Amino acid sequence: MRFSWTGLILAPLLAPLIFSALFLVFAPGNNSAFGFLILFVPSCFISCGTTIFLFLPSLFLLSLWRPLTGWQVCLLGLALGAVVFLPLTLMEWKASGPDSGPPTENFLPFLIRWAADPLSALYPVSGLVTAGLYWGLGTWRLKSSMPNSFSPR
Repeated sequence: MRFSWTGLILAPLLAPLIFSALFLVFAPGNNSAFGFLILFVPSCFISCGTTIFLFLPSLFLLSLWRPLTGWQVCLLGLALGAVVFLPLTLMEWKASGPDSGPPTENFLPFLIRWAADPLSALYPVSGLVTAGLYWGLGTWRLKSSMPNSFSPR
């Protein structure tokens, strides 16, 4: 699989846009546009950072080992989305004490409680959506730039 600038720019933006728009729909209020931005901007930073520093290097290393298919890329995105959940949960745990101070409980019970939350599934789903879109944009650009080898002369 070849590198795709279009995929790099657009793929990390889709999942934050979808989930922020869902927040806008299901949590209407007076400052709903402000709430959209408060959710969209940090999630774009997380999504773009994960794509650049985790997904692309992993995709490169995996492509050295074997030819990639869309399913393998999507599974990689799903797995990396689940991996990103851990450091973000660690950051939440460190600020979980009284007045956002040091934590009062151990990390493992906190992690289990946060992993049981249905919203935790957003991380792997976001990784899957981002990886699928990156693959789709990369193969679309590749197909449009390659001449058709089966055309009659």
